[in-house]
Amino acid sequence: MIEWGAVTASDTHRAIDAVWRIESARLIAGLTRIVRDLGLAEELAQDALVAALEQWPRDGIPRNPGAWLMTTAKRRAIDLLRRQQRLDQRVAELGRDLESGQSTGIADGDAALEAVLDEAMGSIEDDLLRLVFTACHPVLSTESRVALTLRLLGGLTTKEIARAYLAPEATVAQRISRAKRTLAEAEVPFEVPYGDELAPRLASVLEVVYLIFNEGYSATAGDDWIRPGLCEEALRLGRILAGLAPQEPEVHGLLALMEIQASRSAARIGPGGEPVLLLDQDRSRWDHLLIRRGLAALDRAQALVARTGEPLGSYALQAAIAACHARARTPDATDWPQIAALYGELAALAPSPVVELNRAVALSMAYGPEQGLAVVDGLLAEPALRGYHLLPSVRGDLLVRLGRFAEAQREFERAAGLTRNTRERELLLRRAADCESAG
Repeated sequence: MIEWGAVTASDTHRAIDAVWRIESARLIAGLTRIVRDLGLAEELAQDALVAALEQWPRDGIPRNPGAWLMTTAKRRAIDLLRRQQRLDQRVAELGRDLESGQSTGIADGDAALEAVLDEAMGSIEDDLLRLVFTACHPVLSTESRVALTLRLLGGLTTKEIARAYLAPEATVAQRISRAKRTLAEAEVPFEVPYGDELAPRLASVLEVVYLIFNEGYSATAGDDWIRPGLCEEALRLGRILAGLAPQEPEVHGLLALMEIQASRSAARIGPGGEPVLLLDQDRSRWDHLLIRRGLAALDRAQALVARTGEPLGSYALQAAIAACHARARTPDATDWPQIAALYGELAALAPSPVVELNRAVALSMAYGPEQGLAVVDGLLAEPALRGYHLLPSVRGDLLVRLGRFAEAQREFERAAGLTRNTRERELLLRRAADCESAG
């Protein structure tokens, strides 16, 4: 134990919060494999947390807090299994041994039960991977997968998730409860999928992690342009996933994309919290450690696909695009033809109106705004982009470059009316005003 001395109760509670954020996913993963019930595993883990909150301020912080929580949770599991008579065949045999006199005393029984559970816990890394695939199971809605992942793997409280997504706490709590109930009712196995199931299930996991990152990188609503906490959480999950699935190129592709995009975070915000667009950013403020990490992850993804002869996946292609920006010391040094070509590959692999919109921007930078505008105008009737504020925003930018300021002003005003982010709305309205002055 740490000597109590000058350590205050608030210091202890901060330590408990930090330990929980780090250890909760491993704890829940290991317990889920024992009790085969995600909701029950989380309850057992929470019981261990409550015990820590009761005992650590009094007794001091253990030298190995994670092990203390795991031991406490396992003992709760032992009590539960005994009460509910859910012990497996090995435990039943152990009970017969105890009755026959091969072992004596309740303490001996508890020690033996704990040994059985130790063996059942198996590899924590394997259990973490199982937990990732379970929390992101396609049987759940996208919103439920995101909330459950942040809860179980991120260690965030319901209140923290609600604050991050500007949602009522009761709504998030209900979403998480419903997700756990759905997993139980569907009898989703606590396992890593294999064979034909692996690719779609992995895609679901990566989608959830990237959705978390994107909401932090470019908030869809509220007063803040970015929410660093969500970006950091997604990066942490991505790094964990890369360690758990080192042979999956798209895992490294996603991690590369997030690392490189996150490297721009400090430069994306002006002194007053206003958004700063990519071409206007001070690139000396980009985080070059994150860039190096991102480029290394991209190299790993490319090396893995090179062995199979398969093309790069969508996340790796997006990371390759981000890498073109990261390698350019100035906006003028950006290899826009290469970016346009990569967007062409991405459009062929995963066609979508949003990819086409991004390709239009790259084409305009590489070959002139007329080419970009022709692609954008072809998207105006696209139903999926009807309420997408970036369509008129991009069109307005292209019209500015063509000197068509009155049209651009209308596009920026339309985009401002569609976005739900306060900072972005202010930026778009400023651009509209600039067009009015220029016209």
